[in-house]
Amino acid sequence: MDVSAIRDRIKLIETKREFLVQLLERPDLGTLRIDVNQAIEEMDDLLEDFNRTFPDQN
Repeated sequence: MDVSAIRDRIKLIETKREFLVQLLERPDLGTLRIDVNQAIEEMDDLLEDFNRTFPDQN
């Protein structure tokens, strides 16, 4: 898999992150709020690791 394919998948993951952020704003989430928050934190860590490993070369 080349870097551009990985970047495309990372962009897809970033869009999923936005969905989780919107989900977190729902008042009826209950205890799932903890899991959603944890998922966002883990995604942020993964995205940070990716950006550190493959810095933008623009």
